[in-house]
Amino acid sequence: TRSLLYILLPLSLMLAILLLSQGVVQTLSSGVGVNGFEGESFWMALGPVASQIAIKQLGTNGGGFFGANAAHPFENPTMLSNFLENLAILLLPAALIFAFGFWIKEWKQGRTILITATVFLILAFIGVVISEAYGPQFSQVLGNANLEGKEVRFGIGWSSLWAVSTTAASSGSINAMLDSFTPLGGAIPMFLMQLGEIIFGGVGSGLYGMIAFLLLTVFIAGLLVGRTPEYIGKKIEAFDIKMTSIVILTPLLLTLFGAMLMTLHPDIMSWLTNQGAHGFSELLYAATSFSNNNGSAFGGLTADTVFLNSLGSVLMFVSRFVPIAAILYLAENMGAKKKTVRNEGTLSTTSPVFVTMLIIVIIVIGALSFLPAMALGPIADFFTTK
Repeated sequence: TRSLLYILLPLSLMLAILLLSQGVVQTLSSGVGVNGFEGESFWMALGPVASQIAIKQLGTNGGGFFGANAAHPFENPTMLSNFLENLAILLLPAALIFAFGFWIKEWKQGRTILITATVFLILAFIGVVISEAYGPQFSQVLGNANLEGKEVRFGIGWSSLWAVSTTAASSGSINAMLDSFTPLGGAIPMFLMQLGEIIFGGVGSGLYGMIAFLLLTVFIAGLLVGRTPEYIGKKIEAFDIKMTSIVILTPLLLTLFGAMLMTLHPDIMSWLTNQGAHGFSELLYAATSFSNNNGSAFGGLTADTVFLNSLGSVLMFVSRFVPIAAILYLAENMGAKKKTVRNEGTLSTTSPVFVTMLIIVIIVIGALSFLPAMALGPIADFFTTK
């Protein structure tokens, strides 16, 4: 109640006012009839856009008031509104990392998570920008720059930043069509989701996903040095690792399981706009988005079928509630333990060495799990795109 009343509500109000100042629509009217330049008549949809966009971005909900999402000029009219909406996606997830350090009375622990998440976000952004700016040739006029599916007001840079922000967090809102990105430019946002959206993540959910990876890294480091692993003075035991494994593996396995079921369906080819490697990328992205509670899509997949509606519902339900139950059991078990006295042999979880190890563990788990599937989709698409 306090978080809604004292944090989300005031921030939503302030952001809505700022968006209003940039020209985002805010009205109770459903729309207005307009006469075009050539005399034709059409209906222009309106609504309480600014207030809804503020809430959806801050709550990392995603979707859009209009079909074009944040590429629509009534929803995102200026560069400043684009910056504010992009900032809102990461604002509360990043703030919760600081809150974590505050709650456990160890700011350095929060710093470890913040550095790790920031490194991933920056590297992902650079990778997408390079891929979109210097990828396979799409236009003789523009050289190798890929502007297909992007709002020209925002270009490659802001479109790439939004793409990695919305998939690093569990947002799903977009300001460019991800299906039009280059193979590697689309693979990076997909991989960020496949990691479990732990790079900042949703409002709260990304944090506990990152903590699960952190506990796993502590456990692995403890095995390497032959000591009982500890985190913030609490010993990491078998039950803790079981719950950690459930948190990490549930969305991972559901993604692969969902992609398998889609691939095996006899009508799948008729639901895909594209064939070959890019068609498989569209399918894999849909399974990834379902299983990681994102909501964004490559497009190109006719998802409004009985099979995909049913499968998506099951994947979303299981991937949300199973990790929630596991993390609550983990929190209860960790909270009941007494703190141990730290000594010279205690593994530091705030050092550069540990941050590096945490990054490696996250990449290795993601790479080992999804490399075969990614090789059939985006990677194959990259080598076959001319």
